[in-house]
Amino acid sequence: MKWVIDKQFDFCYGHRVWSQELNVEFSLDSCLACRHLHGHQGKIKIYLENDNLQNGMVTDFKHLNWFKEWLDNVLDHKFIIDKNDPLFFDLMSHYSKDGKMDEEKFFYFDEGYWLCDLQYIDNKALIEKYEGMVVVDFVPTSENISAWLLKIANQKMQKLGVNVVAIEFWETPKSHCRVEI
Repeated sequence: MKWVIDKQFDFCYGHRVWSQELNVEFSLDSCLACRHLHGHQGKIKIYLENDNLQNGMVTDFKHLNWFKEWLDNVLDHKFIIDKNDPLFFDLMSHYSKDGKMDEEKFFYFDEGYWLCDLQYIDNKALIEKYEGMVVVDFVPTSENISAWLLKIANQKMQKLGVNVVAIEFWETPKSHCRVEI
């Protein structure tokens, strides 16, 4: 037998899908709204699986408290930006050099993202701007964010012998993505 449990989390975030293209035959217009800077009330459902129950459970739901804390600290009320976005230089001018990300001015995290080293900024408004930026190396679509979160969660939960088999991610109440291993 296999057992699967799930837990849900919410967070707010902003992004820009700079690679968006539309086929007007299906979209009915050519408005590339996702290329705009915009935000969402995101919802994540994480699915955990185990072949064996430990103390009668796949795992304790509290074993996902780290994930909630990570979401709150890293992504909640932050703007996710692709370092390859053509607007990166404009949006991140204090952290760019020659039209690209100046990696020396960032902290890199094993989960696959960068945060600005704020020692380079002395203006309060700019500090507020840059402390809200999470830099990634992918276009921050629902699909890519889902795959990223699945990888992060699965690596961590493997330490408990628990598999993260899927993540569902809603960027709006009507639009969501599911990614599975």
